[in-house]
Amino acid sequence: MPSRHSPAHAEPSARSGAGSSRQSLIAAVLCIAGTVVALQQTLVIPLIPEWPTLLHTSADNTSWLVTATLLAGAVATPILARLADMVGKKKIMLVSLAFVIVGSVIGGIGSGLGALVVARTFQGVGASMIPIGISILRDELPREKVGGAVATMSATLGIGSAIGLPLAGFLVEHFSWHMVFWVSVVSASLMFAAVALVVPESKVTSRGRFDLVGAVLLSAALLCLLVPITKGGQWGWGSERVLLLFAASIALFAVWAPYELRHNSPMVDLRTSARRPVLLTNAASLLVGFAMYANMMTTTQQLQMPEITGYGFGMSVIAAGVAMLPGGLAMVVLSPASAAVTKRFGARTTLLAGALGLAASYTLRVFLTGAVWQVVLGATLCSAATAFAYAAMPTLIMRSVPLTETASANGLNTLLRSIGTSTSSAAVAAILTNMAMHVDGHDLPKLAAFKAVFVMAAIAALASAIVAAFVPTAQPASASAPSATPATRPAPASADKDAVRGGDSREIVATG
Repeated sequence: MPSRHSPAHAEPSARSGAGSSRQSLIAAVLCIAGTVVALQQTLVIPLIPEWPTLLHTSADNTSWLVTATLLAGAVATPILARLADMVGKKKIMLVSLAFVIVGSVIGGIGSGLGALVVARTFQGVGASMIPIGISILRDELPREKVGGAVATMSATLGIGSAIGLPLAGFLVEHFSWHMVFWVSVVSASLMFAAVALVVPESKVTSRGRFDLVGAVLLSAALLCLLVPITKGGQWGWGSERVLLLFAASIALFAVWAPYELRHNSPMVDLRTSARRPVLLTNAASLLVGFAMYANMMTTTQQLQMPEITGYGFGMSVIAAGVAMLPGGLAMVVLSPASAAVTKRFGARTTLLAGALGLAASYTLRVFLTGAVWQVVLGATLCSAATAFAYAAMPTLIMRSVPLTETASANGLNTLLRSIGTSTSSAAVAAILTNMAMHVDGHDLPKLAAFKAVFVMAAIAALASAIVAAFVPTAQPASASAPSATPATRPAPASADKDAVRGGDSREIVATG
């Protein structure tokens, strides 16, 4: 005869199963949101050579379609990440998605360059969803699941980018360039509904006033830094406006940093950012971002180069985009492996392995140029190594900052990666432009130019590995601020090697 207590014994198991399913659903929604971010940022990239013709303007003008997205993401990410810590991560994630939807609609109905630059600016705000989503994973998942979920969300950036390249070519070939934006409208709208219905609002919040002055100063400094980095090749690195913008950036950062140190609730907690594990991880992130972007910048160009160059393969936009899919899939497939390495050996080891793998992969790319499969293999190896490096960074950051600063700390890390990718874009463009040959009436890069890029990226990856080697193996965050009282002091972000905490249901408030 069944025991009268059997149902009671079964109930906790049922609740546990339901909780686990909901956590998996939350993780899935956030990871797909990451894919959508990468997708909408990548869809216009294959059309860069076509935009001047489509919009009846110069290549210099249409380059703002990429630059505007980059600048908007760089400015919005630290601001929205800080707001997410203060007013709620779900709320701000929905705000980011709303910007993407509005921007995509503007692009879908617009026809001129001005409308599309505005559209791409709105879309760029969506970049802030990645650090915010990773922070939600830390808040909502149990510790043992956070590492794998963070690794998967980091990897979705790769699959989103890989899908975007061939998809853009297909849409333009069979429909029109407006369809590129309408795909973003549909995908972002679906994710808005999914986040609203599935993702809970985090109970981990930070008290204090929003640092408006710090936000304005940081935004101005970033604009003055990134505009000349992205446009320096076209304007001339020694031109007056480039030099003035760099000087203004230095001056603004010089004013911003002391102001942040004096503020009770700073936009960016520079004292936390100066901790050795956070500082070194951010430095490694900048270098990895620089190295990673060279792979995206060169692979499709190399495959599309005409055969008359002696090294090109004359592939179409769609075919070259399809060739990038193995790299994106490798990032997703290897995300569980990177999480397993982190769990067993620590996040520093994972970052070190990724950086060394990236350096080795770029070294191989110098020699893998004779056939399509060789180029694809080299690009895939670079993507696989990037997956390891990217998966480790949020874990290293989160184990060393208070719970109430998770989003803003991840936002700063994402920003530094963006600065790395921007610098990489400028450096790659400079090398490919200066090491060119005249073929059939056009100036095209020499094979030696691509090889020079690979060597440069390998050096950057090796430098990131050296920096990663000095990241401490464990550095738990024990306090949010010197003035925090025991009752309001955030719990340690890590209690063992590289583990990240998740699933705390209490409201934790920073009083600094």
